[in-house]
Amino acid sequence: MPDLLIIGAGPCGLAAAISAQRAGLTACVLDAGPVVSTITEYPYYVNFFSTAEKLSLGNIPFVVATDKPNRRDALAYYRAVVRHFGLDVRQYERVERLERLDDEAAWLVHSRTSEGVAVTTRATSVVVATGYFGSPNYLGVPGEELPHVHHVYREGHASFDQDVVVVGGGNSAAEAALDLWRAGARVTLVHFGPTFDKRIKPWVGPDLDNRVKEGAIATRWNSRVTSIEPGVAIIRGPAGEEDLPARFVYVMTGFVPNTELLREVGVPIDPETGIAHHDPETLETTLPGLFIAGVVVAGFDANKVFIENGRFHGDRIIARLLGRPTPSPPRLSAELDT
Repeated sequence: MPDLLIIGAGPCGLAAAISAQRAGLTACVLDAGPVVSTITEYPYYVNFFSTAEKLSLGNIPFVVATDKPNRRDALAYYRAVVRHFGLDVRQYERVERLERLDDEAAWLVHSRTSEGVAVTTRATSVVVATGYFGSPNYLGVPGEELPHVHHVYREGHASFDQDVVVVGGGNSAAEAALDLWRAGARVTLVHFGPTFDKRIKPWVGPDLDNRVKEGAIATRWNSRVTSIEPGVAIIRGPAGEEDLPARFVYVMTGFVPNTELLREVGVPIDPETGIAHHDPETLETTLPGLFIAGVVVAGFDANKVFIENGRFHGDRIIARLLGRPTPSPPRLSAELDT
């Protein structure tokens, strides 16, 4: 029986496993996909905003030849970290349910492998570090489930010489619109606000502004998608209803934290913030031995927790388990913003 079972093999989950190992505790990590599956969902071309040093785990140097690592660098690095520490990571095993054993002060974690095999694991404590990439922030409009509608963007090649609609006004939407345009797509960006979000990366904003001014990328401000049909996105804006040609629709409206496991076991979730009730110092929820880590801590405001600061959540959890003082959180000098 592991001392700590961690749900989610992202960087913050792996960091918690390393913290447990260094404290002499046993840890097991389960993930519905591969190691750092969230990063595998990033666009192929992405570069991280943070430097490699601020994305490193367990004091293992993250060495790259450039100032900022890219997606491929990160995948290779985190695979190496798992191997270096010999972490017990069970990939492609989705956790379906948590069960508290009050009489034994332990937890039963019910999971299922990708082959359909049901597994039950007993653990003293559990950390939910499930991230948010599996939970898109849906528009909630008819047709959003159609196969040409995507909530994850990889690259623009498949959209060459096609009409595409990008929904959103943040970094993901801005970068997708630019990449699609460079791949030869005819791009229209739809956003409910009057302009791009204020948090656009400083090197992305001017590029996108120039493409809009020259007419290379069309925009529909103060507009919302009302429905999607094969080959068309129907929007409503200042000029009324409009049908936009759309071979592909990319809904780049972000994600919400995956808190379903917590909700089902009885942890209250704040409806306004999406944050599970927890001790901000120890990250322990309202149920003994059940913790949260990574972006789940931030609720709907995913811009508060990144690899750069979430990688230290494990230290706070281990301090609680061992009855030690909670270490001070690190000062955040830069954000991870892909």
